[in-house]
Amino acid sequence: MIYTVTLNPSIDYIVEVEQLELGSLNRMKRDLKLPGGKGINVSRVLEQLNAEHAALGFIGGFTGNFIDAYLNKEGIRSDFVFIQDDTRINVKLKHDQETEINGLGPVVTEEEAVALLQKLNQLAEGDILVLSGSIPPSLGGDFYLRLIQACQKAGAEFVIDTTGEALLEALYYKPLLVKPNHHELAEMFGVTIESQDDLITYGRKLLDEGAQHVIISMAGEGALMITSEAVYHATVPAGTVRNSVGAGDSMIAGFVGTLTQTKDPLEAFRAGVASGSATAFSDDLAQRKEIDKLIPEVQITKL
Repeated sequence: MIYTVTLNPSIDYIVEVEQLELGSLNRMKRDLKLPGGKGINVSRVLEQLNAEHAALGFIGGFTGNFIDAYLNKEGIRSDFVFIQDDTRINVKLKHDQETEINGLGPVVTEEEAVALLQKLNQLAEGDILVLSGSIPPSLGGDFYLRLIQACQKAGAEFVIDTTGEALLEALYYKPLLVKPNHHELAEMFGVTIESQDDLITYGRKLLDEGAQHVIISMAGEGALMITSEAVYHATVPAGTVRNSVGAGDSMIAGFVGTLTQTKDPLEAFRAGVASGSATAFSDDLAQRKEIDKLIPEVQITKL
């Protein structure tokens, strides 16, 4: 069983305009409202892959009700903690370029936080917990560690997709997968990365610190997977990028969902790259038929 955790979900309100004139009335060309949050994105793609999973996290208010109803409509099992404060709304404004305005996120009380921790009592050996995205400030910077410790107490594995100090602290607990992009990797170690060799060097540092698998996404140049056995490079399929939201989350879903079904990290890597690409080529997240179509186009080379 795979459990995703989204501590700070959102409604992503996507607005497209022909042109934007600040200080004037602008009329939208089209709009779209979607459940947002990195863990929720992972869940929605896991559903496409027929992986057994459930979505956990905090939701509240009319915005939280929208997310819960949307996921139920897609057949996604959820077990959220309902909080007193409203789930945030993030605005994605598309014109010549994309501008994002992200909400602050709700205040989560200690009682509500404990309620989520108690839900992790259902974890068992062999389960995987996916921790993705930002932490509401009210929870404190160490909340991921509290979740990881509860996960390890149950004998389950975990994946963490965050950045900076939170990721570095999590490495001690040996995550199944971490997935920084090349910019995040450079920022984490305070260096300038100028080549693929640099990526491999610093990716291996994450492995040395405890990660079991490291995937580094490099946009159009593909992705690297670093394990204790070898380093692999995957090409990305050709296509027109239409969507910058959720591709990394889709990659995690493709990797974890396939790994639980095949136990083969290379096939999981291939499916992860295909899933990320399928989302990048879509208006929303990847659909199963698009993922299946792209999987044969992903070529993996051992370096």
